[in-house]
Amino acid sequence: MEVIIKKRRSKRKIGWFRRLFRFSLFMIVLCMLAAVSLLTYLKMEGAPLLQVSQTTRFFDANDAIIGESHQGQNRYWIPLEEMSEDLIHATLAIEDRKFYNHYGFDPTRIAGAVVANVKSGGKAQGASTITQQYARNLYLTHDKTWKRKFNEILYALRLEMYYTKDEILEGYLNTIYYGHGAYGIEAAAQYFFNKKASELNLAEASLLAGIPKGPSYYSPQNDFDRAKQRQELILRSMAQTGYITPSEAESAKNEQLKFATIEHEKSAIIGPYFQDVVKQLLVDEYKIDETLIEQGGLQIFTTLDRDMQEEAERWIEAELGAKEELQTALVAISPRTGDVKALVGGRNYMESPFNRATQAKRSPGSTFKPFLYYAALEHGFSPSSTLLSEPTTFTFDDGRPDYAPSNFNERYANDFVTLLQALAFSDNIYAVKTHLFLDTETLVETAARFGIQSPLENNPSLALGTNEVRLLELTNSYASFANGGQRVEPRFIRKVIDKNGQVLFERQPIAEQVLDPNLTFIMTDLMTGMFDRSLNDYASVTGGSVAHLINRPVAGKSGSTPYDSWMVGFTPQLVTGVWVGYDQRKQLDHRKEGQFAKRIWAQFTEHALKDDLKLDFHKPPGVTGVFINPKNGLLATDACPVRRMTYFVAGTEPTEYCQDHAPEEEAEAELTEEEVHEKEKFLDRFIKWFN
Repeated sequence: MEVIIKKRRSKRKIGWFRRLFRFSLFMIVLCMLAAVSLLTYLKMEGAPLLQVSQTTRFFDANDAIIGESHQGQNRYWIPLEEMSEDLIHATLAIEDRKFYNHYGFDPTRIAGAVVANVKSGGKAQGASTITQQYARNLYLTHDKTWKRKFNEILYALRLEMYYTKDEILEGYLNTIYYGHGAYGIEAAAQYFFNKKASELNLAEASLLAGIPKGPSYYSPQNDFDRAKQRQELILRSMAQTGYITPSEAESAKNEQLKFATIEHEKSAIIGPYFQDVVKQLLVDEYKIDETLIEQGGLQIFTTLDRDMQEEAERWIEAELGAKEELQTALVAISPRTGDVKALVGGRNYMESPFNRATQAKRSPGSTFKPFLYYAALEHGFSPSSTLLSEPTTFTFDDGRPDYAPSNFNERYANDFVTLLQALAFSDNIYAVKTHLFLDTETLVETAARFGIQSPLENNPSLALGTNEVRLLELTNSYASFANGGQRVEPRFIRKVIDKNGQVLFERQPIAEQVLDPNLTFIMTDLMTGMFDRSLNDYASVTGGSVAHLINRPVAGKSGSTPYDSWMVGFTPQLVTGVWVGYDQRKQLDHRKEGQFAKRIWAQFTEHALKDDLKLDFHKPPGVTGVFINPKNGLLATDACPVRRMTYFVAGTEPTEYCQDHAPEEEAEAELTEEEVHEKEKFLDRFIKWFN
């Protein structure tokens, strides 16, 4: 009986064992099917995108960084080969020793973490491999939930399917957060040690490798002792895994670390108004997505000259000082290439990002006259051409109202004046007479050839700059005087490179010969007259107040309206425009505020070019220079009180000598034979009539 009972019990055990075996086998098959299904699903999902926010950097003309755009995540992507080997080893030793042996997650670590979490009553945390952490940084939040952990594993598997271990490690080290706004090891190395990631030594690498565990908690800036303790842990781990020897670990632990200074930590933004223009051009002209500009890791190489930009900002502040409501703008351009070297759009970018150099349109006043007088030279005028300067009312027979312009401070020669004088004194009567003589449409067409793009009204007051223009276009138009008649396009960007090192586009300078080199040189010579105090006569030259500030050949033209003060001037190397006024078009007190634009221009030009050669303007072979009396435009004699070398198109220079200051005997001696003959004939007729 007992035997039967034992047999029955044995059969029951075998039955339970068989059922357990079958169930286990079924579960194994089910798990395998689930695994195959899961892997198939993940394979069908394709490679996950690795797009992450990266810092876009702006470089000046000398390829030095002038600004960054990173939306709060300062990150520079670099290849694994450009990272310190010690940093890679330190990271693997503390974060994931089995990284090169697992398939995205470590079941042993996960099981241990689950047990620990159950015991502590906490949520899913810890045990994440480097691949899982990378997946979390790319696609997930940092919430400590089982759902997030499951999704983390799924993404990790997908990453492992499509990317190599080195690609995953590279991505991880470029995306992990090291605190203080530094994402990725390159940004961290620069922030903490002012080094490239490739230059980190063992002590520095082991310290940085410990920060991602708790960026605030383990930051050496927040708690140096705690950071050192974690560094020691990492060094021991590296020694245990064979990456370094115990003696190397001890040496690195005792090494004195040299952190970057506070000054280096703060990334200076050079030329914020300039950088805004660059960003806008990238979007509007080059059709680059704004998100890519802000977060795509682009390298944008600009034309800005850091030293010139600093000089511009320095002299604006020095000259305007406490005049806080008074606004200004400055643009400096290379006349040869059109490269914008400096740009200031206002007094304070943080208070007002509105760019007065590129966005604001104001009446340029007399700075528009050089375009008029260039047109006059094309139509037969010369520096010696004279017109009557006196109070004048212009009456029109086509129903237009009378027009009565006036000179500054009501100063008139009440006599004939030369074009040379008219430009140096900014005589408005001479300008309007010239404008009407040429036909008002001529100035509209001529200004367009110089590069003025703003719409211009065909009216008598256009000669005095009543139509509004932007400072950038006005300044760039003057470049044609300085470069021999070429119209250049303003260039802000030299080239743009994407995060993979591919050149998205590269722009060369654009220049087109549109004007006569002889006439542009003559106009340049005429515009030097505004600084020549020897020309002072019924009025003073408009640049006399700043002539002492300039110690090199310069030319230019100032201008004013009740609301604006302008100065645009140039050397062979640089053309600069300055505007001063109030945003709300409040009237300027020209007695106190009228010199600011000229002074800013003069101080900036002199100091921005302090290390450059003092070059004369290039004289083309088609012009000839003679000494004239600027008052009447005739050839000057030794008796003339003022003699000025003035240039003319060859063959159009004056041939008659000034007789206003010569003694009577000398005047008689200088008469031509024909004039003497005519005089004798007149005397004979007079005597005959008298008799």
